[in-house]
Amino acid sequence: MGDEHSLIPKDSFVFKLPKKSPLVLRTVVLLFVMVCTVYICSICLKQIGVVPSAGFLNVEVFERPCPEPNIQPWDIPYVHYPKPKTYSREECSCNPVRYFAILSMQRSGSGWFETLLNNHTNISSNGEIFSVKDRRANVSTIFETLDKVYNLDWLSSASKNECTSAVGLKWMLNQGLMKNHEEIVEYFKTRGVSAIFLFRRNLLRRMISVLANSYDRDAKPLNGTHKSHVHSPKEAEILARYKPLINTSLLIPDLKQVQEMTSKALAYFNTTRHIFLYYEDVVKNRTKLDDVQEFLKVPKLDLKSRQVKIHHGPLSQHVQNWEEVQKTLKGTGFENFLLEDYRR
Repeated sequence: MGDEHSLIPKDSFVFKLPKKSPLVLRTVVLLFVMVCTVYICSICLKQIGVVPSAGFLNVEVFERPCPEPNIQPWDIPYVHYPKPKTYSREECSCNPVRYFAILSMQRSGSGWFETLLNNHTNISSNGEIFSVKDRRANVSTIFETLDKVYNLDWLSSASKNECTSAVGLKWMLNQGLMKNHEEIVEYFKTRGVSAIFLFRRNLLRRMISVLANSYDRDAKPLNGTHKSHVHSPKEAEILARYKPLINTSLLIPDLKQVQEMTSKALAYFNTTRHIFLYYEDVVKNRTKLDDVQEFLKVPKLDLKSRQVKIHHGPLSQHVQNWEEVQKTLKGTGFENFLLEDYRR
């Protein structure tokens, strides 16, 4: 019954779509192919390192990375591959380099010790760089100087060649090191710099050397020139003739001050990778130099120095008021300094 009362014929709901134009279909297919082609090409370009830019193709040349060194994981932060601005390391560009700093005090044997290191084919220690005040004027100038040294761009008589394996400098505690210790410790840890502490055990001997060197700076007994270090027994004998007069009223306070500065330096830099040496131990036991070479990860060699020691023999031969010095130090914690071969 419902069908009989329907006023709309069934065929009215059937729509016949017009046939698609072949031209439109071809256009759609062509656009689809073009989009796919562009997408595939872009993927390929990324993989081969070719980047389209402003109508040009910039071909990036990727450098061959250096092979992974055969070292322990904890040693990785201390292995570097510097790229000097002043020259090319050429075939040694993949030779790892270690960074170090000799932390010491004046007249503690650091000059002699540094000549031993520089006697090594693969070690370059560039001297007391921060003796120049402008280089330690502030943290920025200190870092600029260190960056230049560790990038192998610091040229000095100690500079080796492109195959240097360890590079560093000699740094006295009173040359901005203690004043800026927090920033410098952070620099050492961030840049992977190792510290070599070198101090004298017998601080009385050091004091005599400091006073004698101060006199030599003014008197210049060696043909009118000042020499902190000498290379002949004759020169050493001339400089050793001077016997300083020690101010005994300041002797103990001065010795305490040096001890305190040494202790502070060790505390400040305790979190860095470091090795501690006494000058006297290096003199008497040359295997200590093997320890240093192992510390710097360089081949062990028999290291030599041309420097000649100035003050030999008992201290009583090198001080004017020796008896007064003895009386001052006897019964104190510094009494052992009176002995020639003082050992703790």
